[in-house]
Amino acid sequence: MFQLRRKVGFIYLALLAMQAVITVQAQNHPVKNVVLVHGAWADGSGWKGVYDILVKDGYNVSIVQEPETTFQEDVAATKRVLALQDGPCILVAHSYGGAVITEAGTDPSVVGLVYIAAHMPDAGENESDDGKRFPSDLSKSNAIKKTPDGFTYLDPGQFHEYFAADLSQEQASFMARSQVMNKAENFKGVITTPAWRSKPSWMLVAGSDRTINPDLERWYATRAGSHKVEVAGASHSVYVSHPKEVAALIDDAAAHVH
Repeated sequence: MFQLRRKVGFIYLALLAMQAVITVQAQNHPVKNVVLVHGAWADGSGWKGVYDILVKDGYNVSIVQEPETTFQEDVAATKRVLALQDGPCILVAHSYGGAVITEAGTDPSVVGLVYIAAHMPDAGENESDDGKRFPSDLSKSNAIKKTPDGFTYLDPGQFHEYFAADLSQEQASFMARSQVMNKAENFKGVITTPAWRSKPSWMLVAGSDRTINPDLERWYATRAGSHKVEVAGASHSVYVSHPKEVAALIDDAAAHVH
């Protein structure tokens, strides 16, 4: 009987030791894959500053280039990149991209969602209607234009004012002239199963955002129970103007997901 108890005791200690090793390994090997998704009237190049910081910190970073032709095709483009990941990843989005990752983020590879001055609709909602909860300065302006075939863009002459006020005029002008036109119907893409309902989320609020009302960003974060940080004075282009703060939030997400 004594030997049996002694054997059971050894097995128990061995299991505890194994669990400790696994725990240490998990702590030493946090999530290392990050997928970045841009918003409307922009492209993936805006993530360059964030990308450089994350890569230097050892992350494997991928950037989705959405066609912005239909909401479904933007979701598909995101899932296409997620399928290339070699392990769990943090899915990050700016602006309209928030609606895209809310729909695409149910992918099994995604373990956390980071919203950077982004929309965060619930099931049955779309960003166009959600935006009416707290109208933005942009929505009250005449800066949003539409092509004859139904694609929207921001008036290059007003791009700096409403989209990128904390960037230089030269940088804002380049972004304005290289913007990807977004099909108008994309803003009404309805969410089926919101990923943030089942996965942890983070929100960065741009304090002086004129494209999405900061109060809407705060409201989204409160509803979802997101970890929230604010960057005072930041424009909607906070992911370009404050790459360190954005990268820090992504790093925080990667360190705290399970």
